Amino acid sequence: MNSTDLSVLKAAVHWLKEGHPVAIATVVQTWGSAPRPIGSWLAIRQDGQVAGSVSGGCVEDDLIRRVQTEILTRDIPEFVVYGVSQQEAARFGLPCGGTLRLLVEPKPELAVLEKLLENISSHQVIRRTVTIANGKSTLHDGDRHDEFTCSDSEMCTTYGPRWRMVIIGAGQLSLYTADFALASDFEVIVIDPREEYAEGLNRDDVTFIQGMPDDVLLEIGVDPHTAVVALTHDPKLDDMALMEALKSPAFYVGALGSRKNTQKRKERLLEFDVSKEQVERLHGPVGLYIGALTPPEIAISILAEVIAVKYSVPIPKKV
Repeated sequence: MNSTDLSVLKAAVHWLKEGHPVAIATVVQTWGSAPRPIGSWLAIRQDGQVAGSVSGGCVEDDLIRRVQTEILTRDIPEFVVYGVSQQEAARFGLPCGGTLRLLVEPKPELAVLEKLLENISSHQVIRRTVTIANGKSTLHDGDRHDEFTCSDSEMCTTYGPRWRMVIIGAGQLSLYTADFALASDFEVIVIDPREEYAEGLNRDDVTFIQGMPDDVLLEIGVDPHTAVVALTHDPKLDDMALMEALKSPAFYVGALGSRKNTQKRKERLLEFDVSKEQVERLHGPVGLYIGALTPPEIAISILAEVIAVKYSVPIPKKV
């Protein structure tokens, strides 16, 4: 769940606790060009106040009107479609003739949403199933690989941290990188065995694990939704982590260091149980080249490269 959708959940819970009637609309299907991805949601209060977005502003005004005048008076969810015809798509400002299908829940259950918020806040992946015939929803453990599904009978949505960044080292650059990763909706884990760095990671929004990086990576498991970034500049720590990360399905593996040091690191890794193909997966020097000099600038360059790889955007050649 990204920060935008989390703010929608928090707003819905807050409004319901205050006694306001609230409807929740979720994007369940799109055709053509759509400004918001499937699973995006919008909370609409009876007085027209909203949190979130389902179309980037194209259909919200009409949806608010329908919720206030029709949908909130009902008890079960219903599907709402915008942009069936080219003319209607143009009327609602849907780009390129896109079509948007929403599921609107007029009676979301406060207890379920509160439990969902509690689970997400404790970094759990949770799957919510809404039964369309009666509007009831249930929660159960989810998996990072669970996909959004919606049929005529139920909608299943997975919430929680789906993308994860593991940072090796707890120095100043790591803290800036963690901050930008959190702002980009990554779950962040920092690994460092050094006692002197433990105190600086006393914060609730980052998981700090004090241990040898290679052992910890094996313990926590690295999946295709994980990025591993080695930032200690200490070969004894970085190389051990990289040996495991490069053999894993991590979508991104990067390490701090100059081009010369990166080449030496690759040569060292080849002396261990790491293949040439695996070594070539290493992004080094870590980050996009933007002329960064300070720790926050370098952290920005790191996140820029990680996000580019996440979305399969070609990486410019480093100079």
